[in-house]
Amino acid sequence: MKHASTDNDTVKNTPLTVTDLLRICPNCERLSKKDIGVRIPRPLGNGPSRFIPEKEILQVSKVDARTQSIFEEAFSLGRLDNISLVMGFHPQYLECFLRTQHYLFQMDGPLSLHYRHYIGIMAAARHQCSYLVNLHVNDFLHVGGDHKWLNGLKGAPQKLQALGELNKILAHRPWLLTKTHIESLLKAEEHSWSLAELIHAVVLLTHYHSLASFTFGCGITPDIHTDGGHTFRPPSLSGYCVCDIANGNGALEEMLGNHQATEVSGEVEVLMERMKQLQECRDEEEASQEEMATRFEREKTESMLVTTSEDEECVPSRDVSRHFEDTSYGYQDFSRRGEHVPTFRVQDYSWEDHGFSLVNRLYPDVGQLLDEKFQIAYNLTYNTMATHQGVDTSMLRRAIWNYIHCMFGIRYDDYDYGEINELLDRSFKVYIKTMVCSPEKTTKRMYESFWRQFQHSEKVHVNLLLMEARMQAELLYALRAITRYMT
Repeated sequence: MKHASTDNDTVKNTPLTVTDLLRICPNCERLSKKDIGVRIPRPLGNGPSRFIPEKEILQVSKVDARTQSIFEEAFSLGRLDNISLVMGFHPQYLECFLRTQHYLFQMDGPLSLHYRHYIGIMAAARHQCSYLVNLHVNDFLHVGGDHKWLNGLKGAPQKLQALGELNKILAHRPWLLTKTHIESLLKAEEHSWSLAELIHAVVLLTHYHSLASFTFGCGITPDIHTDGGHTFRPPSLSGYCVCDIANGNGALEEMLGNHQATEVSGEVEVLMERMKQLQECRDEEEASQEEMATRFEREKTESMLVTTSEDEECVPSRDVSRHFEDTSYGYQDFSRRGEHVPTFRVQDYSWEDHGFSLVNRLYPDVGQLLDEKFQIAYNLTYNTMATHQGVDTSMLRRAIWNYIHCMFGIRYDDYDYGEINELLDRSFKVYIKTMVCSPEKTTKRMYESFWRQFQHSEKVHVNLLLMEARMQAELLYALRAITRYMT
């Protein structure tokens, strides 16, 4: 990379863009504090993700005109955050995601703007996601929110405090939600919620629980303007220009080495062969309803044996934990020590036939936006697997989606759950369960341990599937409880 011109007049007469200021190297001679009169922040991390090389993310916006256009529009609206930069691998989804988020937080709705951002803080805090908490703390204050509320949940209005129980159950054990929980919110006298307000709150809670999963699952780093995102100190890597490293021009990655490709040779071909064999078996014979039910129960039981993390428990920081109560409450498998949680059968209550209409009736247009987001994530395909072209990936995508719903006790009667064990290996299941159920425990090692021959863009797509499947699962339990209350 070329350094800035050594001609002082040229430097001073050349206008600096925001991008220039964020990427100026502290080692470069002329663009220093004395020349432009400001302290220049340097990103603490190399790019938007700890898991994905920055050069790959930057390359997407350079070669894809649609992504570039979406990024420019997001920036003009006030924010182009690291989540959006990583989602930029899939512009069709990103466009829908940003449209939905804009509607939830900026357009007319049952809840005031500061309530919306505070609920976002509450939801993200349940998973100790300081990245999202910090974003919404700033937004909350920007729309006139009371700073005292940020001292802790007890400083917020009673109405928001009452939402804490719903937030807790939805985030960690949504199958325990009942119409009694809904009734307690809707009949709280002067602190009661209206049905429309509650629908808005439920959508916000589930949106940010699942977005916390994506944030941890993709290793999103703090944005440069937020706490933990920048430093003013020069880099300590002797012999390297920080610009070269951040932009992938140095030899750092080669120094670290990458032996994954040789270690897992043939992984993709094995998976494709299994898909082919399953399709052939499906064409030859169809399992009975009894056998399908047995396979679901078997997979549900096996999912409880998958360990979410090898690491010790994460202790939430005070900055995050003050926004919620009962910090010891977390994910537990839905059937423990002989307890029995009834299976949630999609044929009895589905998003398409029940949840969609309820949301759209009480919070107009949101049902449509959510449905589009679910559909894009589920159906998104480029018909590729690693270096292979022209591949039908629908079987694999359905296995991933249904495995997540299976972990939440949700069953599709027309799906053969025996396919899951054939298509998802143990390391992938560990990643899925951790990212969906205890995202704060997700590690780079987990991210690197599954689909090691696949592209980072494909792993980001997996994270989109996991995020949306999780959100829909939470919504199904919440909307079913609301429907039962209403009837």
